[in-house]
Amino acid sequence: MAQCEQVLTPVDGVVARMRALDAALPARDGVAVFNRVYLAVTEAVDRRIDAGCFPDARAAIALDVRFAERYLAAVDAVSEERRPPACWRPLFAFRRHPGVRPLQFALAGINAHIGHDLALAVVDTCRTLPCEPVDLEAEFDRVGDLLVSLEERIREDLTPGPDLLRIADPLTHLLGAWSLERARDAAWTAARALWALRGLPDVAGELTERLDTAVGFAGRMLLTPLPD
Repeated sequence: MAQCEQVLTPVDGVVARMRALDAALPARDGVAVFNRVYLAVTEAVDRRIDAGCFPDARAAIALDVRFAERYLAAVDAVSEERRPPACWRPLFAFRRHPGVRPLQFALAGINAHIGHDLALAVVDTCRTLPCEPVDLEAEFDRVGDLLVSLEERIREDLTPGPDLLRIADPLTHLLGAWSLERARDAAWTAARALWALRGLPDVAGELTERLDTAVGFAGRMLLTPLPD
């Protein structure tokens, strides 16, 4: 009796790429730290899609995949000795710095991915399906809610313990000014603006470049080395 073959989805493909990165990178590498966080988020989204938690599974899958591809494209650019987007450069530049803590690496990657990539992924998805941003709002909100719910766990898992309060105090002050929820809201506004400007490619390109630069600057601040 023939066995049923497992049907692989586009989400399975990006999960496989992230698992391969997790296996290949040293655990302390800053990109590896972010990759582990993002892999957990992507697997959670995949489970919720399978469980029917998204009203439009096709849209959720498209958004999830277009989103992940932005991060993986940055990884590929660096491996091929090309420059990644400005938002990702701080993480790749400081990935082995001994004065940067794992929580900083995780949040700098999330900053780049949410602050820059998410808006562009919404536009990519609208072109792929095709649809309007408003048609993706429910899926966008559900993915965003999952990310926000995981942020507290990420901070708890990666923040130094009580024996390292001398380090944790400046770390807490440094990272306290950044909010995933605010970054998500800004990404939605940017996505709507870029979609509205799709008939004006020069203006949309300038807005994208400025967004990339601003998010990269925030990432550099998040990666400020701390004393031992």
